[in-house]
Amino acid sequence: MTQQRRIISIQPGQPASDGAGVRLNRVIGGPGLERFDPFLMLDEFTTDNPDDYIAGFPPHPHRGFETITYMLEGRMRHEDHLGNVGLLGCGGVQWMTAARGIIHSEMPEQESGAMRGFQLWLNLPARDKLGEAGYRDIPAPDIPRLVTRTGVEVVVIAGEFDDGEQRQVGAVQRPHTQPQLFDLRLAPGSQVAPRLADGQRVMLYVYEGQLQLAAASAQTVGAGRLIRLSDEGQLQLASAQGAGVLLIAGTPLNEPIVQYGPFVMNSREEIEQALRDFRDGVLA
Repeated sequence: MTQQRRIISIQPGQPASDGAGVRLNRVIGGPGLERFDPFLMLDEFTTDNPDDYIAGFPPHPHRGFETITYMLEGRMRHEDHLGNVGLLGCGGVQWMTAARGIIHSEMPEQESGAMRGFQLWLNLPARDKLGEAGYRDIPAPDIPRLVTRTGVEVVVIAGEFDDGEQRQVGAVQRPHTQPQLFDLRLAPGSQVAPRLADGQRVMLYVYEGQLQLAAASAQTVGAGRLIRLSDEGQLQLASAQGAGVLLIAGTPLNEPIVQYGPFVMNSREEIEQALRDFRDGVLA
């Protein structure tokens, strides 16, 4: 019998506030929600109350990692000190490589209606932390997607989806952390078995419906729960009622992590330098 990946934990996120008071659900990266190398943080924002998001995220700095924002509903405008401007709309992704430094804002482009999406922080290897900063705006039509034989719609944001029948390269590739980021939309009664390399850290975040996971003891996991899985084995997912699931996987860097707010480096000295650089206006 083929070995399945073990469930390490199933946990909810925690209510949090960030930016100028944006209410969100911090899934990893908050108190008691430790990182899962190479991933540092995962936030979910989902509300139709403009008071929860209208103040947005005014200009703020980052250094040493990448931010991936995936929007399901709503519109968010990005502007940074490098001159990049982008409008993140429904189904779109913004992939920002802070590297040695970037100062940006993320502000809602709406005054009413639903705002729903995710932001994921992906660590950079030490040798790239002080590299060139970059930004990429990827609208929904430019993100590859497919429908499996069993009726699962797959949005392939990063990495490569492979279920043994279909393969699809995603919109973004990264050689060191090899992130796999898929939005899996399981129709009622469907199932999917993405192939992932042994050694990769794997998380599943159920954002809609209910997910059945084949493991040593099969479990049903409802919306708002993060599932951490072991680094080896196969993955088999199913849903009787239908589900929306973010699959997040990556190769751990196994490097020291020292974080101070929006700065993520490898030593305290590097954090202190980042603070000096920001204070002196030479972050980038």
